[in-house]
Amino acid sequence: MNQRPVLRRCVACRKLLNRQQLWRVIRDHQDGVVLDAGMGRSAYLCPSENCLDEARRRKRLHKALRCQVPENVLEVLQERLNSVAEAR
Repeated sequence: MNQRPVLRRCVACRKLLNRQQLWRVIRDHQDGVVLDAGMGRSAYLCPSENCLDEARRRKRLHKALRCQVPENVLEVLQERLNSVAEAR
């Protein structure tokens, strides 16, 4: 049986992609805003400089999660992006 990929939409560029290609940001009911794992309201973001800038500038993650996203979460995403760019 062939499984279809689970698609999610990037909050910045609005592209519909396989969820494994995207970063997941979660508003967890206990821990606040966390990355990658947890239960709660989720927002997805492309791992690209343009999408991260757009999300930061227009507060796309704040709106999608309906809460304030701590600056350190955005910094962790920026570090991930930098490490991916260095690996290339």
